[in-house]
Amino acid sequence: MQVTSEAVSGVARRLNVSVPTSRVNEQFEARLKRTAKTAKINGFRPGKVPLNVVRREYGAGIYQEVVNDVIRDTVFEAIQQEKINAVGMPNIDKVENKDDALVYQATVEVYPEVEVNAFDALEIERKKSEVNDKDVDQMIENLQKQRAAWAETKGMAKKDMQVTFDFEGTVDGEKFEGGTAEDFKLVLGSGRMIPGFEDGIVGMKKGEEKVIDVTFPEDYQAENLAGKAAQFKITVKLVEKQKLPEIDAEFLKIFGLTEEEGVEKLKADVRKNMEREVMNGLRNQVKAATFDALVAANEVEVPAAMLSQEIDRQRQQMIQQFTQQFGAQGAQAFDSSMLPDDLFKEQAEKAVKLGVLVSKVLADAKIEVDPARVEAYINDMASSYEDPTEVIEYFKNDKQQRAQIEAVVLEDQIVDHILAAAKVTNTDVSYEELLKEQQARQQG
Repeated sequence: MQVTSEAVSGVARRLNVSVPTSRVNEQFEARLKRTAKTAKINGFRPGKVPLNVVRREYGAGIYQEVVNDVIRDTVFEAIQQEKINAVGMPNIDKVENKDDALVYQATVEVYPEVEVNAFDALEIERKKSEVNDKDVDQMIENLQKQRAAWAETKGMAKKDMQVTFDFEGTVDGEKFEGGTAEDFKLVLGSGRMIPGFEDGIVGMKKGEEKVIDVTFPEDYQAENLAGKAAQFKITVKLVEKQKLPEIDAEFLKIFGLTEEEGVEKLKADVRKNMEREVMNGLRNQVKAATFDALVAANEVEVPAAMLSQEIDRQRQQMIQQFTQQFGAQGAQAFDSSMLPDDLFKEQAEKAVKLGVLVSKVLADAKIEVDPARVEAYINDMASSYEDPTEVIEYFKNDKQQRAQIEAVVLEDQIVDHILAAAKVTNTDVSYEELLKEQQARQQG
């Protein structure tokens, strides 16, 4: 077999393959004889059909099957022979039968070859944050609010109060679907309603009626209402304010604490959890900033096969999340056509580029996962559980789960390697700002 190859683009190679006719004919004759043993043709007993008759009746089809099989086998031999790092399946064209050879072309996408630019040109922002006493007090208040009761008040409705009311909406004087409700409960400031709706209720009292004017957003999900001016008649039935629970023995018990341990132990535990959250948030922030800078500073041509594979992976990931959220029945009703390729293309392309660049950085720097950092990561994660020893043993014995931790640690090592040479700007942010940024990253 003779093979030559040439570059079609940065991520594609064209193979010109020539397979001796003898190889094709040998397989053709062997398959023809096998077929003769089982062929059923009128006038002949099974297995007794003359070979020339089988050739006449089935030869063309058998020959095409043999050609397809030879191409299938030899194209991968050719890829190996030319030491091509292929991605995806090769595309076969220009198949010709010549006197002494079967000749064809195969175009195959290859793993991108890149040179990573020096890290000293990268500008990376690294956030810094600490948990202070005010943050801890606010978190404990949030814990109280999660378990708060509602108590009626005769005063005016204000932000963070819960209002029970009836409403009736109209557009151009006409009622519309979904625009009417009774005994609707709303915590003012929650942002559940369209802009201006909650502001219109602020200041109202029990028994009061009012008509408020609002405008539906231009991108509102109901197209018949998008951008339309509307009026809502509001009738307030009840105004309630939160009544926070006391931090007493019953409240402490919820968090596994005794009355003797008291609020100081609660604060210490809350602070420890918040500090762990901050550490993870800062790690994720600088990792995202570093990898974004790496991708932006380096050109990577993305093979269509790798992009397609990554789009499929992200689509399956979203379907799995949907299944976890809505259960098996919800998943069965889910139509994957609702998730077209374009929905994932931008993020998928970025993910492929990052994967190629990170692999190159790993190879160039000869970075290997640090076992000590893996153990420290597992120990820190286990410390948040009731029985840390059990968690540590789990990751020690489960190779698949441990491999996932090792992958995270290896990413951290790559980030440290890049940061050591990059231009890093440290920026202080509050605990609240850090959390908001992390939530925005996850939603994005």
